[in-house]
Amino acid sequence: MVTLRLQKRLASSVLNCGKRRIWMDPNETNEISLANSRKNVKKLVKDGFIMRKPTSIHSRARARLYKEAVKKGRHCGQGKRKGTAEARMPTKLVWMRKQRVLRRFLRRYREAKKIDSKLYHEFYLASKGNMFKNKRVLMNSIHKAKNEAIRLKNLEEQ
Repeated sequence: MVTLRLQKRLASSVLNCGKRRIWMDPNETNEISLANSRKNVKKLVKDGFIMRKPTSIHSRARARLYKEAVKKGRHCGQGKRKGTAEARMPTKLVWMRKQRVLRRFLRRYREAKKIDSKLYHEFYLASKGNMFKNKRVLMNSIHKAKNEAIRLKNLEEQ
């Protein structure tokens, strides 16, 4: 068995890759062993006796599986958490999102003439004062207020 250490080193330099990516034809070891310069190695590369192996594939299959599991809520227990609850999901961000949802809802109701500007303003300030947990609660309280107003109107008419 002939040592092809020099040829492998030269080939890795010529092909711009690491030594472990160099493939040498096992049937042409004698031919390859005669090459002692970069020029000779280049000729062997051209002839196909020395080649650069393709890079090994780094599969993302496991990463995808893990991501899918996290989406379902796995791997999120106490042991996996590094930051505080505030750092992971800031309360200010939650508040801003909630306010935007409620204010958008009130704006749409006002534009659709479901509530007048007085009622809008009242509910706007109430939502700012954290009276409504979510959109559903706000909607229910709007309906209640409207029904109450209708009831009072009917009482006055009688």
